[in-house]
Amino acid sequence: MLAATAASAQEVLFSGNMMDAYDAPVAANTGLNHLYVLNSAEGVAMSYIAADPNETVTWYRFDARGGAYAEEVTGVEQVEPGVTMLNPIKADCGYYVEEGTNRYYLWIADYSKCVMSLNALTFGEMGDCGTATLQLDGTGEDIVYYTINGVRRVLDRGLKLTYHSLEWNEEEERWADTEVTETIDNFKNTIVVPAPLCNTTFTLAGDDLLTFWNLPQQRAESDVYQTIAVDIKTFAIQEERNNDNEQKRPDGSSTLGGSAPVTITFKAYCTDAVVYKEWQMSTDSEFQNLELRLNTNEVEQTFDESGIYYWRFLAGNADGTCDAVSETYTVEIGESDLVCPNIFTPGTSEGANDVWKVSYKSIVEFHCSIFSRYGVKVAEFNDPNGGWDGRYGGKLVKAGVYFYVIQARGADGKNYKLSGDINIIRFKKNLAGGSGGSGEDPNPADPVDPTAE
Repeated sequence: MLAATAASAQEVLFSGNMMDAYDAPVAANTGLNHLYVLNSAEGVAMSYIAADPNETVTWYRFDARGGAYAEEVTGVEQVEPGVTMLNPIKADCGYYVEEGTNRYYLWIADYSKCVMSLNALTFGEMGDCGTATLQLDGTGEDIVYYTINGVRRVLDRGLKLTYHSLEWNEEEERWADTEVTETIDNFKNTIVVPAPLCNTTFTLAGDDLLTFWNLPQQRAESDVYQTIAVDIKTFAIQEERNNDNEQKRPDGSSTLGGSAPVTITFKAYCTDAVVYKEWQMSTDSEFQNLELRLNTNEVEQTFDESGIYYWRFLAGNADGTCDAVSETYTVEIGESDLVCPNIFTPGTSEGANDVWKVSYKSIVEFHCSIFSRYGVKVAEFNDPNGGWDGRYGGKLVKAGVYFYVIQARGADGKNYKLSGDINIIRFKKNLAGGSGGSGEDPNPADPVDPTAE
């Protein structure tokens, strides 16, 4: 049968071979136009079809020394105009065909001299947490060729090593089983690959040429590999508050924490070999003095004292030979602050300055009472995010001066005892729901001292 290259001005055909010639990829810097691998070179002839039938064609053969040491080939026949043939050919050597001033370079390799045998896969010494070492029993000579300048090259045979490992699935937030395929360029007695994160078997099969010829693959399979490698994924998720009067962290800040109390959930996801696991908290970044150790994957922690806290997760396998440490999460809880405004305008413009609220940061205990000028308590609340909407008994109070008394404690231990006045200055909207009028509530609340005459 004939096996031809893609149609071009110059063309090489093989005859007498039972299987197509494998046209292997070849780099341009080799100087070769083609690298052909024959399943067997025995009894194979090669024909060259010239681009110009009228040109003189001369064949040359070269060896590992390169094209500069080529010798003219004898026994080449002219079978028809523009077609010359060498029968039989020699393999594991190079040829170039000179047509006029043009040269066409190729190397021919004989696969039958490099047949591979894969017998068994066993494991090398355990203990390296990052890699797995396999020992391959078998044989497999390199398919060697040379450039036109005599540089030795080895054809990549593309053996496939398959096994299973774990891969982090971001969408599902879990370690997922996945099949891994490593390409092994050529036969090696020792193969080193990234350590699988789960128990698995290894299968080595090849090669690309057998696949091309549709022949059975050589195959070797290992026993079950018991993983010792560990890996982790960790997250710190802060519970956010949308309190409009709480002083926030700067926009874009990557630091956890801010205004206390802060609640953060720390999560860790471990691979199969993890036995020992621990969340650690320290007040020093080197973790010399551990304040907290928790043997769990997930912990919810509320920070209600100012300061800087460092968290990390540690994991290890059963015998302590492999471990993993997460990034360090820094939690900064700010010092307290409490500022009280003295003016607000309920009823003037809905949603704008119509609720009296303090501005605060890291306040963990709070109590506020608001009184009229007669000493009547018109509002009271225990949450610094709370406020007074200017109402008493369900109705807006009259404009004027009111008074607040606040007792609070900050995350830094600071105690607050504040008092001051609140000025309600005006109304514009008819809040009674009627049409027309002066724009004020026609029947505003007027808290008075019940003992006054």
